[in-house]
Amino acid sequence: MCHCESVASGLLDTTVESFDRHFAVNARATWLLIREYGRRFGGAHGTGRVIALTSDHTVGNLPYGASKAALDRITLAAAHELAHLGVTANVVNPGPVDTGWMSGELRERLIGRTPLGRLGTPLDTAHLVEFLCSPQGQWINGQLLMSNGGFG
Repeated sequence: MCHCESVASGLLDTTVESFDRHFAVNARATWLLIREYGRRFGGAHGTGRVIALTSDHTVGNLPYGASKAALDRITLAAAHELAHLGVTANVVNPGPVDTGWMSGELRERLIGRTPLGRLGTPLDTAHLVEFLCSPQGQWINGQLLMSNGGFG
């Protein structure tokens, strides 16, 4: 859903500007989008969906991880606050997805931590999102779903 930048910074060396930029993109923008969707939703009861993409990355990229945690909570709040409209809201953590940004060394290290022996693909994530958007996914609400091949 949202991504500001990737920075190699932690608790002690993250700048205020970087922290604020991450929260502006990953938390505030998400809240504004979901809020406006809820205000404007006019579809049939049970057909509305909010799905956010998150990450469990924290160490070495504190502002990104912290802002994604805020995104999670905003989306999960929407599951309760928009339910009267027939809108479900869920968060998907796709784990490591190879979209071309990884170095060979990182790719191999992450594959080694995945029981299925491969990284995720955008299509892997899309399949779950497609299900959540379908009538069959209408009972799933307020969940943080891991779609990561068992990555750990």
